[in-house]
Amino acid sequence: MAFLVAAFQSHAPAAAQTTDVVALTDVGLENPLPAAQNAVPVSFGQVFAPGDLRPGASLLGVTADGRRLPLQVDIKASHADGSVRHAIVSVIFPVLPGNKTQTLALARAQSTSSAPAGANLTPARLLATDFDATVRIMLDGQVYTAAARPALAAGRYRSWLAGPVAAEWLVTAPLLDERGAAHPHLHVRYAIRDYADGRGTRVDATVENDWAFQAAPQNFTYDVLIDIAGHNVYARSGLTHYHHARWRKVFWWGEAPQVNVRSNVAYLIDSKAVPNYDRKTFISELTLRAIGAGWNGAKTEPMASGIANPGMPTTGGRPDIGLIPGWGVTWLLSMDRRARDAALGTASLAGSWSIHYRDQKTDRPVTLESYPYMTLLGHASDAINPKTGKSEAFPPCQDCSNPNVADSAHMPAFNFLPYLLSGDYYQLEELQFWTLWAVFKTNPGYRGNVQGLVHRAQVRDQAWSLRNIADAAYITPDQDPLKPQLLRLMANNLAWYNANYSNNANANSLGINVDNAIEYNNKLGIAPWMDDFFTSAVGRAAELGFANAAPLLRYKAKFPVARMTQPGFCWIFGAMYSINVRPTPTAPLYTGIDQAYASSLQATYPSQAATLASLPCAGAAMADALKLRTGEMSGYSAETTGFPSNLQPALAYSVDGEAAGAAAAWEVFMKRSVKPDYGLGPQFAIVPRAPKKAD
Repeated sequence: MAFLVAAFQSHAPAAAQTTDVVALTDVGLENPLPAAQNAVPVSFGQVFAPGDLRPGASLLGVTADGRRLPLQVDIKASHADGSVRHAIVSVIFPVLPGNKTQTLALARAQSTSSAPAGANLTPARLLATDFDATVRIMLDGQVYTAAARPALAAGRYRSWLAGPVAAEWLVTAPLLDERGAAHPHLHVRYAIRDYADGRGTRVDATVENDWAFQAAPQNFTYDVLIDIAGHNVYARSGLTHYHHARWRKVFWWGEAPQVNVRSNVAYLIDSKAVPNYDRKTFISELTLRAIGAGWNGAKTEPMASGIANPGMPTTGGRPDIGLIPGWGVTWLLSMDRRARDAALGTASLAGSWSIHYRDQKTDRPVTLESYPYMTLLGHASDAINPKTGKSEAFPPCQDCSNPNVADSAHMPAFNFLPYLLSGDYYQLEELQFWTLWAVFKTNPGYRGNVQGLVHRAQVRDQAWSLRNIADAAYITPDQDPLKPQLLRLMANNLAWYNANYSNNANANSLGINVDNAIEYNNKLGIAPWMDDFFTSAVGRAAELGFANAAPLLRYKAKFPVARMTQPGFCWIFGAMYSINVRPTPTAPLYTGIDQAYASSLQATYPSQAATLASLPCAGAAMADALKLRTGEMSGYSAETTGFPSNLQPALAYSVDGEAAGAAAAWEVFMKRSVKPDYGLGPQFAIVPRAPKKAD
């Protein structure tokens, strides 16, 4: 759905003037070139807070000098009240002076008498030229070709953007051999975006090896050429394309605009579309230069991993882990083009992992509602659908090697922020691919088959899977057939957690997630940092408007709050690596945090436990015994990925959820003497939205 706001020049008649204009937010359009750019085509993703842009209202673009520009607004997702949640905004900006940023205000207009300027763009203009986009692959001595022009001419496309400023058509093109036979595994997808008045055409080409149920999936090594209108724009020899993976390149036909869209960070955060990252975090020029220098070479090429860790199961703190990766938050807080390039580029390279399973019947990522018994784990009998008697197992892979190893317990949120800010369809589908893979890869019996429950996984796995489900359900377009299925996945999981924790009188009083959690200290303890990941994911779901996450957040907040405020637990140890929650592997869980504290000290500091327990909490004597500064928390408090940093989002969301004692816990936490410089890695720099004074 799209609507267009007509241009209002200074000479427009009074009758055409828009009334009741309310400024909502703005974007900065940065020209990184020394020379000016004229009539610059720009499209970007824009989120709106609930109620800001209701049905019937229009959106105006207003320059710093008061000029009003035509904006095409392709609405993708809506809030519960019907107001716009997410849209893709397109504009032809008149002039971008060299090395400067121009501000474009986005304002709501309640009424306008101006008609939209022009009809929606169609492929006719391109087809009247020599335009074509062609991918050629040489594989085993055979040439395969996938061309976009025939599909455009025959109307075989889906519209992603539709209006008089910009149109984008999604084309699926088989790779055909010289006899016209399609390759059984490899295929190409184009997203072709054309701007009005011939201002440029963006060609987004993706090569996929991801059919879910095609026999004999495997890796393929080939040479590839990409041509735009007969001109070669990309060539690569000996590219190994991993099974169930895909790669993407973006090109321009015509002069490519150079624009860095600087979103209004305060508005983004206040809309709750992104967590409340501390806006006082200073991202230094040194950090940004390092990101820019690091984004080059082989790591940026197809089947590479960008700045993400290719081996996700690798242990230890790193920028990949969090509600948004460190590189993404660096981009968010700085809006710097170097951080943007690394974040968007790494998000595109999320296609390099073998987690992509596309349904041949729907041409979309496979879903549990179509195949409730599909799985990557378990026995062959586990994949048999009892209603049909047929197996829903994926065909065995003939060559399953891939140096990029996926693991949902360490899965980055690659694509949510990139889709939110770019509006690129590729980023949306990547978010959906990763979300659905994290659910369907598990044993069907463990996940409740079609219910898609994640509680049987490691706690950190539950956290990041729940995060992805919430993000995908929130931002997926309303008209996407996956939207209701993602919403049901979210509802199913929250219902399970509420039934077993929040609304369960017999649930443990510590507020911990015990599912697959008590694996430490000979089955006596849990990893509180994993539990904190889960609490932060629940808080994130509540923040995005999933009402049933609120009671779960209040329940989960008990654990982080108690570790900072309860007299029987010294808050210096609130971020210990492990905390014992029962005296023996068969005993009931402790009912008080003081019991957990005494047992955990003994397990972690066996020779010092008695001494530490007798010392005043957070005093100089305790600091000396631990070789820390007075008031310094244990667990690498100075590190951006240390255990206290892992705890911070859980505490912040506890405050936002108005959990008992959360405000007091936050005050204690913020008074610690040693804190990290989040400018070096801000993924855990989340603070409460409206901090309240402790009672």
